[in-house]
Amino acid sequence: MDQAGAALARLGWDDRLTGLHAAIAPDLDPGRILAEDRGRYLVGTARGEQAGSPSGKLRYAAEADASVDWPAGGDWVGLEPSAGAGEALVHTVLPRRSAVVRRAPSDRGSPTQVLAANVDSVFIVSSLNGELNLRRLERYLAVAWDSGATPVILLSKADLGDDVAGRVAEVETVGGGVEVVPVSVVSGDGLDRVRSYLAPGRTVVFVGSSGVGKSSLVNALAGAPLLVTAAIREDDARGRHTTPRRQLLRLADGLVIDTPGLRELGVLDEDGVATAFGDVEGYAAGCRFVDCEHGSEPGCAVRAAIAEGRLPATRLEGYRKLRREARRAALETDAVARRAERKRWSAICRSVDVHMKAKYGDQR
Repeated sequence: MDQAGAALARLGWDDRLTGLHAAIAPDLDPGRILAEDRGRYLVGTARGEQAGSPSGKLRYAAEADASVDWPAGGDWVGLEPSAGAGEALVHTVLPRRSAVVRRAPSDRGSPTQVLAANVDSVFIVSSLNGELNLRRLERYLAVAWDSGATPVILLSKADLGDDVAGRVAEVETVGGGVEVVPVSVVSGDGLDRVRSYLAPGRTVVFVGSSGVGKSSLVNALAGAPLLVTAAIREDDARGRHTTPRRQLLRLADGLVIDTPGLRELGVLDEDGVATAFGDVEGYAAGCRFVDCEHGSEPGCAVRAAIAEGRLPATRLEGYRKLRREARRAALETDAVARRAERKRWSAICRSVDVHMKAKYGDQR
């Protein structure tokens, strides 16, 4: 492998990308988005790091067609290097093998946002010193499973938590078999387990709320203060927001994408929800009706599991909430789905009208 090939391999370049590049952008240089700031990019290439910006063609296509992706952290792109000291032009985004995508659940007009692309593992970070929230973890797991990458739950600040083993067991009830790792950058506990997910060419992304210690974990893995951190607040023991932008960092044994803390994280697809709630889906397979909503329907295996103590009622509540959210997102973005939903409700209304007329006649 020549020097240029070795430089790309350290960024995660592989045979799949070689084929895609040859088919889609053979006349352009390959590069990987390391950071983005207000429409400007830092791109890692075989020649080193270059500043870049979207070409006019890419900008026009993305503004005219929502299906055209803007480059995001971790994306592989085809770019035209600058002849002088100017910015390289990003002309195309190579197809992603995974993408962590979010949407603000309270803002229906908010566009989707790719947090990280082409990642192997999604580290969902939650702090053990008071920030832990199982319903929030369910939401992160649904988004992580939908990305195409493998989620891992990291319980940070384990040195500040009480009954760590008990909290791990609690998280495992919603993890669905996902590995749960308590970790502390102070004592070093758990860092080796986290580091086992890193390897040359592999990419992981850290996601979680502000102040849970994502940047501190990245620094601990790097063995150097690559990212700014801040001490927890004394009044409520919560961390401070320190990461201003998404950025891909090259460590000695792999690649890491650090993301700013998220106040809201909306789900976009029911597949991720189904995987995150595999226990609910498993019981649902035994329901009498295929389309059982696990409400008042007879023969509901999910409600039976709750009544018998085999499934926490909170799991069904979280499942219903995220399924509704995913369905709403699909209807807002998919014209075919919207038409199908309108037809469904029209059929329901006609059925109600027929029933009411049969029961009460025309004078109802």
